[in-house]
Amino acid sequence: MGLQTVAVYSTADSESLHVRFADEAVCIGPASSSESYLRTDSIMAAAEVTSADAIHPGYGFLSENSVFSAICEDHGLVFIGPTPNTIALMGDKSRAKDTMKAAGVPVVPGSEGVVPTLEDGFRTATRIGYPVMIKASAGGGGRGMRAVAEEADFERHFHAARQEAKNAFGNEDVYLEKLIEKPRHVEIQVMGDGQGTVVHLGERECSIQRRHQKLLEESPSPVVTPALREAMGQAAVAGAEAVGYRGAGTVEFLLDAHGNFYFMEMNTRIQVEHPVTEEVAGIDIVAMQLAVARGERLTPAAVSLQGHAIECRINAEDPFKDFRPAPGRIEAFNVPGGLGVRVDTHAYAGYAIPPHYDSMIAKLIVHAPSRAEAISRMQRALEEFVLEGVPTTIPFHQQLLRHPDFQNGRFDTYFVEHFALEAG
Repeated sequence: MGLQTVAVYSTADSESLHVRFADEAVCIGPASSSESYLRTDSIMAAAEVTSADAIHPGYGFLSENSVFSAICEDHGLVFIGPTPNTIALMGDKSRAKDTMKAAGVPVVPGSEGVVPTLEDGFRTATRIGYPVMIKASAGGGGRGMRAVAEEADFERHFHAARQEAKNAFGNEDVYLEKLIEKPRHVEIQVMGDGQGTVVHLGERECSIQRRHQKLLEESPSPVVTPALREAMGQAAVAGAEAVGYRGAGTVEFLLDAHGNFYFMEMNTRIQVEHPVTEEVAGIDIVAMQLAVARGERLTPAAVSLQGHAIECRINAEDPFKDFRPAPGRIEAFNVPGGLGVRVDTHAYAGYAIPPHYDSMIAKLIVHAPSRAEAISRMQRALEEFVLEGVPTTIPFHQQLLRHPDFQNGRFDTYFVEHFALEAG
């Protein structure tokens, strides 16, 4: 697109590839995220000294922070994402649910907004019926979430969820939802131009996860029919139109065994798993973000999805020890290649994985004409991926892709919890 880039980085990320390949790079603080990536003043200073016009927030730290978005606007910088009001609205899970419900989007039965006290929680849980899920109103990523099977366990989980939410987000508010048993996590990628047009780019299947954090994603979902895709897509578009959405976003749904889907939350940023949508839709989503941010309008046309794509998150974690993070130095690093194989990474041989941030070190993506061929291509790519020096999730993915239930598309969000990982 001919745009020059500025990378900001902490001292812990000084050797990351994004720092090496950007046109300019500015250190914004020490390893602690509270003193670097979460320091709005440092980021604003970096933008000023480099004469930047816009800020792309990525998919972590301040990417869904409405105050940061507003500060960008106040400093004359384009925030590549939704407006501050949209971020604030969708970031409050209970308000987001009300907004979607008003737009005609199916929602999971639950509390009417935040549940302020334990007594209110008991009453709400009794009304909607056990099992229930307690969720942090201001959260995400599985934090502040507790499943409660029966009334005797409610008080303990209620207090635990509030405390975890307070620690993670500075906000202890929680709300309740009916727990959908054996659900699938299916999300719709949307893009809005902020001028009235919203389009969707199909769905992603994200049910392979542990502790509510995704490990493998694919598109299209093996259980979503064309009719269901159209219904879910139109629901996601209606919800995004209701808030005048601008930029890339993801509307996440729970899908039950009977084909009923329910709004779960909306992420007002690009997702880690956006490459699988890029591969099947033939669209560069980041380029679309930039185009919309500089005022271009979208053409409301149906997107043609071609073939099947799978993404495996390669994390520096030990899958044989409950996915415990394993930072350290990479001794050997050789990525697979060939037709239909893509690797997104900031790492290389000799790179020291810092202990301060998320443990993901690469995303391995494959694209093929069919799901069976994509699985085969991913198996071959995982065999060719050489990463020595730290434990990784590669052995987990290899065993997962051999599992007959995965190959036949028979799984839900609890599949990994019951997955029997064999020591290699």
